[in-house]
Amino acid sequence: MPRQLFVTTALPYANGNFHIGHIMEYIQADIWVRYQRMMGSRVHFVCADDAHGAPIMIAAEKAGKTPQQFVADIAAGRKPYLDGFHIGFDNWHSTDGAENHELAQQIYRDLKANGLIATRVIAQFFDPQKNMFLPDRFIKGECPKCGAKDQYGDNCEACGAVYSPTELKNPYSALTGATPELRDSEHYFFKLSDPRCVAFLEKWTQGSHARDQPHLQSEVYNKIKEWLLPDAHGKRDLGDWDISRDAPYFGIEIPDAPGKYFYVWLDAPIGYLAALKNRFIKLAGDAALGAQHFEAFMADPATEQYHFIGKDIITFHTLFWPAMLHFSGRKTPNAIFVHGFLTVNSEKMSKSRGTGLDPLKYLSLGMNPEWLRYYIAAKLNARNEDVEFSPEDFMARVNSDLVGKYINIASRAAGFIAKRFDGQLGAVSADGQTLLNQLRVERASIEQLYESREFAKALRETMLLADRVNEYVDANKPWELAKQAGMEARLHDVCSVCIEAFAVLTSYLKPVLPALAAQVEAFLCIAPLSFGSASQALGAGHRIGNYQHLLQRVDIKQLEALFEAPASVEQASAVAESAAPGGEEIAPTVGAGASSLPPEGAVLALGRPGGEAIAPPIGIEDFSKIDLRIARIVNCEPVQGSTKLLRLTLDAGEGTDPQGQPITRKVFSGIASAYQPQDLIGKLTVLVANLAPRKMKFGLSEGMVLAASHGDEKANPGIYVLEPSKGAQPGLRVR
Repeated sequence: MPRQLFVTTALPYANGNFHIGHIMEYIQADIWVRYQRMMGSRVHFVCADDAHGAPIMIAAEKAGKTPQQFVADIAAGRKPYLDGFHIGFDNWHSTDGAENHELAQQIYRDLKANGLIATRVIAQFFDPQKNMFLPDRFIKGECPKCGAKDQYGDNCEACGAVYSPTELKNPYSALTGATPELRDSEHYFFKLSDPRCVAFLEKWTQGSHARDQPHLQSEVYNKIKEWLLPDAHGKRDLGDWDISRDAPYFGIEIPDAPGKYFYVWLDAPIGYLAALKNRFIKLAGDAALGAQHFEAFMADPATEQYHFIGKDIITFHTLFWPAMLHFSGRKTPNAIFVHGFLTVNSEKMSKSRGTGLDPLKYLSLGMNPEWLRYYIAAKLNARNEDVEFSPEDFMARVNSDLVGKYINIASRAAGFIAKRFDGQLGAVSADGQTLLNQLRVERASIEQLYESREFAKALRETMLLADRVNEYVDANKPWELAKQAGMEARLHDVCSVCIEAFAVLTSYLKPVLPALAAQVEAFLCIAPLSFGSASQALGAGHRIGNYQHLLQRVDIKQLEALFEAPASVEQASAVAESAAPGGEEIAPTVGAGASSLPPEGAVLALGRPGGEAIAPPIGIEDFSKIDLRIARIVNCEPVQGSTKLLRLTLDAGEGTDPQGQPITRKVFSGIASAYQPQDLIGKLTVLVANLAPRKMKFGLSEGMVLAASHGDEKANPGIYVLEPSKGAQPGLRVR
């Protein structure tokens, strides 16, 4: 019987477009799904927009839209990304769909009936101006541990301390700036600390599913056991989970609890089931019939359930989610597949920081989406490890492996078959059959590598096989055989072997390169390839089509354009560049070292203010091009190898990422002679926010802080970082 699989990726939060991290995860899952289908499995591959929560409610309000319209507008932009990178979800839904409302409320009722829902009154902060209880990430104040200012309500970014919002000193609302009030509210909890939950999770997290594969990767289990297993004193960090939020809140109402809504992380994973149920309804063309098919599918012991997620959301998926499913009487996942981040220069890619790889820009430059699919697959393994993107390595792998090794096999043989043998393959002699057997015997190994998500090894093994074929070509030199009298049969034999080998290699690459494989299938005039096809010869007499070039090489200019900043911003960055004595590159500070002649007719002040003349006048339109923003210095550290630079981590009020973490940027500043790093943490400053990111010796600088200094720095040393008045908040624009 064919396997029947239910596969998902993490739901993207519906507050912005896809970034490259989404695309990497979707490509990884898509490759695995395509492999399964080539093996004959029946797969339902679904995803949905994560549509609920306070951040979306607030963002929609600022945009002048309803939350539903705000989410719908975001969802409307998904298709170009998915189609562009050949990502074949069977269904894309929303957690605000009717199916998710129904399933979330039913799962809650089932948990409640099982005695795992409790209520208790808690004190939490309330914004009297906004008239709402504040989520932890919308409360700021001074860290109760280290005193750093402007820290969020759940953890300190300066010292790493974790605490409750009520422990903050001098708290304020990040929405209005108002001082929040402590008010009591009844909240609903999922009793994860119940001995039944603890016993189940201890067993499940260390267990394996029917195919003798662990539910979790070993490194993932090693992480979550910090919460799950007791310490030396018998205490666990696994506490009850607060699953409720108070109105106003965009979400799903808790049954029989007016004004209470499910916390977004309760209904988000249930969105996996809702997206699948919605697919069955669409397939059936009838809501009732589709719901019956969904229930039967999920109740079938043969159904396998897999989730691909990033390493930043493992606790929700490896502790909360399986416990919710098990104690509501539902099937638990067969496995949670966790991957790392996509990095460049060992730092997580970030579109907002100018260090990201913009997926739509990639496509708009005419870059082949399967270059990226191949490169990502060539870096992925079954472990929870980051994937480093290197432009040089990217170009080398595509040009050397895909074009130089794989495509080259067909291009070296197809012309001879067409011109000399009327497009028909010939009989394969003994040495050619030996080579083909060597390729085919590796099929089981490559299948297993795909099954276990060891994509890098699968591609490496495939390219080693391509090397063998190219060695065969080089040894037989068909271009020389074509010139020799009496060697027509041998030429036909060698070229036929190449085409047969090309078909085998294509079947091994098809999960990664589906569009290219379709082109090859059309060229070879064959049915869609499966892994079983690798064992079947095309055979003597099979007629192939005319060969047309299948894949272009990467052009270095495309890669340069992919990562370059807009020209106007680049010019501004170039003007700001400076070099310190001795040749050490430093990050400039506006106002430091500037010099110009006074305007004609001006009267010079004695000594000139600050040691230098006032710059020539500019118009308001020139000034308005510079975007100055208030920023909070959330961290500051020395730069190893530099005596002049400090590395500042700045919060410029640019919002939060899908996991609710604040978006920050790194800025290098040549102020180490004037400040100790710890003295700057928590302070406000002024940031040039629209300065192009600048790649330096020590990393990428994503802006510039303002500081004052004397024109003659040797005679008048001193650098003074600008600090706004009390009451200013990150994100405010300086006008």
